[in-house]
Amino acid sequence: MSVESLHRAISSGLVAASRQWRRICQNTLVTYGISEACAGPLLAIARLGDGAHQVKVAQAAGMESPTLVRLLDQLCKAGIVCRTEDPNDRRAKALSLTENGRALASAIEAELTRLRADVLQGLQPADLEATVRVLQAFSDAAQREHGSPV
Repeated sequence: MSVESLHRAISSGLVAASRQWRRICQNTLVTYGISEACAGPLLAIARLGDGAHQVKVAQAAGMESPTLVRLLDQLCKAGIVCRTEDPNDRRAKALSLTENGRALASAIEAELTRLRADVLQGLQPADLEATVRVLQAFSDAAQREHGSPV
């Protein structure tokens, strides 16, 4: 296969694999009563830790701040996330998970870990590392193009 054919197969496969992975995740998330859109910020806050600023959560979840604000409104209303003023910077909002939010994030993380293991079983660590390098190339290109991670 030529390099050009490999490039095409990778970029096309990446789009298809992304859709398929999202479908798998959505089928799992629906059992927890949360949308994929809300799960992104929930897991980002859990991974960053309580007190994470909205800007950092938006970056970690790969979304714009206005989109995040709407999702945070839903998560706060559901009693999953708390939004407070940062005592060191009153302009910044600090985000924390409630007890219910921590339990939900933990359950979702465990299920996603299981799903990843199922999907990626049989792949050698070297193959996984090569895949991470390929994904990083796309991320780096987007950063060069847009000046920030997307």
